[in-house]
Amino acid sequence: MMNLLAIVGTNSDQSTNRKLLQFIQKHFAEKANIELYEIKDIPAFNKPDDKTAPAEVQDLSDKIREADGVIISSPEYNHSVPAILKSTLEWLSYTTQPLIDKPVMLTGASYGRLGSSRAQAHLRQILDAPELKARIMPSSEFLVGFSLQAYDEDGKLSDPKKIEELEGIFNEFIHFVDITNQLVSANPSQQKTQSFSWEKNE
Repeated sequence: MMNLLAIVGTNSDQSTNRKLLQFIQKHFAEKANIELYEIKDIPAFNKPDDKTAPAEVQDLSDKIREADGVIISSPEYNHSVPAILKSTLEWLSYTTQPLIDKPVMLTGASYGRLGSSRAQAHLRQILDAPELKARIMPSSEFLVGFSLQAYDEDGKLSDPKKIEELEGIFNEFIHFVDITNQLVSANPSQQKTQSFSWEKNE
């Protein structure tokens, strides 16, 4: 069975994105082993001189490398992603770079009508940076708007149409992970840590 890592993209204790990932974990338990990962204890990014990742970042990096694919669920703060998620991605890009060629699915829940549409668009740009270079599933956007009212007492999405939409996207992601990992395996040189000219003294 496929192993996926689901990253809660916020440090909020009452996150509706955590609820979304918990629902995904339970609803698709027969299709994939999904582990939820909290980033709330990862320290704010502070560029290390030796590029050594803190223990919390190394733990996340190891889990990303071990997973077949990654799901990131993020709210929208000021038209973008939370600072804790941006900081975490900066740690990964500057140190271990485990997201290079890793299949990624994006989801998001937000209190407003539009869900996290602008945050997801920004997150795609971030993950496309050369130091991250994730393989983000194209033409897919799962958004939960008015997320405070979106779940029942058991944490299940209350709108059957949203569940049907999520099922379609998740099934596509399972296939996307398989295809992407086959392509990456056929060209293993692309999985190496990237070096960039701006890191060198001229």
